[in-house]
Amino acid sequence: MSERKVLTKYYPPDFDPSAIGRTPKHLRQKGPKVITVRLMAPFPMKCTNCGEYIYRGRKFNARKQTLEEKYLNIPIYRFYIRCTRCSGEITFRTDPKNMDYECEKGAKRNFEPWRDSKDNKYNETEEQTLDRLEREEGEEQEQLERDKMAELEEKMKDSKREMAIADALDEIRTRNARIERNETKSDDVALNFVRDEVDEAKLQQEKEDEEAARQAFMTSTGERVKRIVEEEEPAASAGPSASKPSSVLMPPPSTSFARVKKPKKPAATSLGIKKKPSLV
Repeated sequence: MSERKVLTKYYPPDFDPSAIGRTPKHLRQKGPKVITVRLMAPFPMKCTNCGEYIYRGRKFNARKQTLEEKYLNIPIYRFYIRCTRCSGEITFRTDPKNMDYECEKGAKRNFEPWRDSKDNKYNETEEQTLDRLEREEGEEQEQLERDKMAELEEKMKDSKREMAIADALDEIRTRNARIERNETKSDDVALNFVRDEVDEAKLQQEKEDEEAARQAFMTSTGERVKRIVEEEEPAASAGPSASKPSSVLMPPPSTSFARVKKPKKPAATSLGIKKKPSLV
């Protein structure tokens, strides 16, 4: 087994490499360099030979060729693939200027609406490009100035709104204070008015009571009735046999709870027999 894993080989002294007729594979090719790569279709396309639709992302074993032309020192590559139905050759190349791919032969790229604006932009001349850039820069500057003006106007509107809110709050506070003062004054006035009415009612009631009393103690002739007050004699002059004034009332008799026996009725009365009166 060790004989198969040879690390060194013997070259005789008279060995001439130029005498070997076999050329290495990487040196046999002439012209542009072509290698085999595995890739996916970069865009949807339709075969012009059989009409087969090839969707974007389909995998192919393609031949990659490096072209001599360059764009801004960026190499351009061409790829060769085969149609999956008719095996017709389809070629497309890279387009570093537009950052895209360009279909060359064997197929037609499908319509993509988002590419129209890009195509118009990339197919313009240098003067058109400069004009477009200047126009875009001017529009951006105007937009910035417009944004600043809009921001300033918004700040002014906010400040005016805050001032209006502050004025409205002051007005509300003033009105509430005025209403509170008026309510306090009205309460005092109402309380004084009620007190005056109560005092007047009391005076009127007293006058009516006095008039009624005066009329009660007047006779029909208009003379005033006088009260006779009896003078009591001093207690020292009054003897034991002195008569008590008529105005002094006797105390009521004391109640007794002693049992009182009722007299018995005669037996004839209880039997319903009436006793005839005697004739003698």
